[in-house]
Amino acid sequence: MDLQQMRYVLAVAETANFTRAAERCHVVQSALSHQVARLEQELGAQLFERTSRRVRLTAAGEAFLPAARQALEAAERARAEVAAATGEIRGRLAVGSIPTLTAVDLPAVLQDYRRRYPRVRISLRAVSSERMVEQVRDGGLDAGFLGVPPGFRPQGVRDRALAHGRHVAVVGPDHPLAREREVDLRRIADETFVDFAEGSAARAQSDEAFAAAGLRREVAFEVSGVELMSRMVRHGLGIALLPAAFAADLHGLRSVPVTDGPERVERLIWSRFTPSPAASAFLALLDGRDGGGSAPRR
Repeated sequence: MDLQQMRYVLAVAETANFTRAAERCHVVQSALSHQVARLEQELGAQLFERTSRRVRLTAAGEAFLPAARQALEAAERARAEVAAATGEIRGRLAVGSIPTLTAVDLPAVLQDYRRRYPRVRISLRAVSSERMVEQVRDGGLDAGFLGVPPGFRPQGVRDRALAHGRHVAVVGPDHPLAREREVDLRRIADETFVDFAEGSAARAQSDEAFAAAGLRREVAFEVSGVELMSRMVRHGLGIALLPAAFAADLHGLRSVPVTDGPERVERLIWSRFTPSPAASAFLALLDGRDGGGSAPRR
């Protein structure tokens, strides 16, 4: 078997379609199908179940896929290491981030990074904090930006704190609280809330603050993103608790300080193993921007 065959198998698995996989790989479908069939013959097992309506992985295909991904990633890492030894940074950089990140101007950082290292393929994924730790630990992401309660420490990765702040109550312009200079949790406990899903790190910050104060609240609306949350607050369906620095930029809404409100720490995480050249360059760039001293340098 060779790496190209593995790429074809991966493309078919991700698209669930031989035609779309061939288009992604820039080859004719007959050539791709022939190579997949040759690989299946060599392995002595079918990787895909093919019908007129769908293509899906067999049990053998499910077993083959993780190792194929690892082989392709190892080959790409080898090329990147050789290039780095000759003074060129190339390869891929996969970064995860919460949508409410404020400690780092991530678009500006990525623009600077692309200017310095144009041969690196950059991808950015919006991921919840808890999933981001898992993906950095497993190698799916090179680095990630979390927003977590102060006592949270990610396991299996390296990390450092970037910023610490409090949440504010975010209300519509016509809400009675919009005229308040500040409130406490008891004052807002009877409000209807719009918040993230129960069990998520983004939700835990608020839940823990109310629990510590001995208060209960009603979260009537659970959403997955801040854009929908903002729209619902703007329409008067409830209020929200969001980081002060992020809430300040929400158009048409009012931010009211909460004296005993939730606290949040934004953390940078990266692999506990030796980063790739592309990841090392990214961490060094962040280190130079914020003066942090714990990100690894090559």
